[in-house]
This record gives sequence, structure tokens and C-alpha cells, in this order.
Amino acid sequence: MSAPSVSDRLASLRHLAETLVMAAAGGSALGLLGVPAGWLSGSILAVAGASLAGRPMFIPTLLMRAIFVLIGISLGAVVTPETLHGMATYPVSIAVLLLAMAIISVCGAAYLRLVHRWGNVDAYLAAAPGGMSQVLALGAELGGDLRAIAIVQSIRVVVIAVGLPAGLSLLGLGGHTPSRVTGTLSIGVLDELAILVVASSLVAIVADRIRFPGGLLFGAMLTSAVLHGTGLIHAVMPWWVANTAMVAMGAITGSRFANTSPRLLLNFVGAAFGSFALAVTIAAVFAAILISVLSLHAAEVMIAFAPGSVDAMMLLALALNLDPVYVGAHHLTRIFFVSLTMRLVARRTSRSLKIQGEPAKPLLKRPPFQD
Repeated sequence: MSAPSVSDRLASLRHLAETLVMAAAGGSALGLLGVPAGWLSGSILAVAGASLAGRPMFIPTLLMRAIFVLIGISLGAVVTPETLHGMATYPVSIAVLLLAMAIISVCGAAYLRLVHRWGNVDAYLAAAPGGMSQVLALGAELGGDLRAIAIVQSIRVVVIAVGLPAGLSLLGLGGHTPSRVTGTLSIGVLDELAILVVASSLVAIVADRIRFPGGLLFGAMLTSAVLHGTGLIHAVMPWWVANTAMVAMGAITGSRFANTSPRLLLNFVGAAFGSFALAVTIAAVFAAILISVLSLHAAEVMIAFAPGSVDAMMLLALALNLDPVYVGAHHLTRIFFVSLTMRLVARRTSRSLKIQGEPAKPLLKRPPFQD
């Protein structure tokens, strides 16, 4: 293949600039109004709306990878020895999470099959509570309808990322501890910041290379957490860096709707919102049971159990001043669980139906973010 021409590169730069301007405008509008996680949700809404209107929203892969690392570094900064004391409650909470995710998968697939007459493979992959990249790869391998699966999964991610913080605010469930993920930039902390960024980036790259789920984010977060939790590093990212990361993450999420016409979106909106409502209801029931049994913060449990993308849910924990260690442990477990079980169930279903290998509808642009 020939290298991109100068005109192609200029077009990509124009699309990137337009995307960032839209994201900044949307994020600033809600963020400055004081809307919970407004920098993130405003950016998502603005870029998703522009994508559906036909504008070429675009975020390059290299920039996305840098954003994931930056978010991980910011998240790890909240970790202290005190935050680790709550890990004793994790095993029970994670066990309840796994049960909830299994029921969501089964019930969601049944809903799509019975109500919307979807095929078994498409129904299971669209109902899977996470693992977007793995879902699409497996769908292509088994001849699934990638457009249908991607739209249902995308609506689930965006609605949760935008609606969950607003719902928590209405219920009066916000962060219970002051945020320590942001600070001020001064010459005295530049050396610590340099060590923090370099170490976190190296571990993130290694985690990504060995295909650790969400490796860039979780690798950077783990390194930052260790450095801050042990007291080796005290410097944290400036506030404007954290807000910029939220806006950029919103742009990544919203750009998922690129090349999707409103008509095509409406064709699947019923299936998307129906399966989404079912998943959220099941997750909420299990979260409520867990909150009533254990002494856990309601907002943290709700975000930990929400079947949204890893990156968006972790960023919500950051924006709402919640414990990212608890939230991250649950979402990492969810992605591992979905990734391992999804392939086994989908392949077994495919063999039982003796799929003839009908060509899948190509996805014009692969959703560029981890879930």
C-alpha cells in the first residue's frame, strides 16, 4: 500500500481539529455549568451529534493511546494506604458482579432473539456487557452483522457515560472524599512528574504489548498507584490536564458514531435501548443487594456494576472523586469474564446452528476505544 498523500494528511488534520473543537465546546459548556462529569459527557454529546450529522469526527490512534496513559496516571494518584484497606470487601463484591454479568448476557440475548428476532450469534454478541473490540472481531469471524452489533454496543456505552453521572447527581450520590488527582504545576514537582510519566508509560506499553485488557490505562494506573501509595511520588497532574483528558476521552467515545447515518441508527435503536434497559435493571438490582449487605459507597458500586466501557467508567470515578481502585478492579474482572466466556458461547452457538459463513456487513470504521 502506498503512503498517505499530503492531501490525505491535511484532511486528517482538519478532521482532527474539527473533532477537538467540537469536543472542547461541548465539554466546556457542561463543565463550566457544574454538571457532574460535564467535561466528559458534554464532549461525548457534541462529538456524537456531529458524527450523526455527517461530520468526519476523527481521533488518531497514537493520540488515543496517549490519552489512555494520561487517564491512568491521573487515576492512580488517588491511591493511598488508606484506600487499600477497603480491598477486604472486594471478593464478595466481585463474585456478585460476575453473577450479574452472566445473567445480563443470557437475558439480553434472549430479549434480542424473542422480541427483535435476531439470530443467536448476533444476539449474544450484542448483549455482551463489554469487550467491544473482542465482540466485533468474533462477529466478523462468525459472519455476524457487525453494524447491528456495533450500534447496540455503542448506544449502551454512550448512554451510560452520559446518563449515569446525571442520575447520581439527582440522587445526591457524589464523591465522598476530596479529589487529589489534580494539582498545580511548578518547577519543584517537574522531576517527580517526569519520573511518574516515564515509569507509567513504560509499564502501560508493556501491558498493552502482552494484550492485557485495557493495558494502557490499567498499566499506567497501577504504576501511578504504586508510586503514590508508597509515598515515593507526591506530584499529581495539573487540573487542566485532567479536564483535557476528559474532553479527549469524550471525543473518542463520540467519534464511535462516525459513518453511521440517522436512518441506520433508528433501525436498531429499539433493540439497543431495550437491551440496555434490561442490562441496567439487572445490574442495579444486584448493586442494590450488595449495598444493603455490605458497607459500601452507593455511587462506587453503581459505577463498578454499570455495563459501560472501562475507560469511560474509570474516568467517571475520577470526575466524581470516587475510589478508582474499587471501580477498576470490578471493570477489569468484567472484561476478563466477558472476553473468556463470550468466545466459548458464541462458537458453540455458531456450531449448533451450522452457520454457512455468509459474509458479514463490513464496519466502515472500527470503534477506536477500549471496552
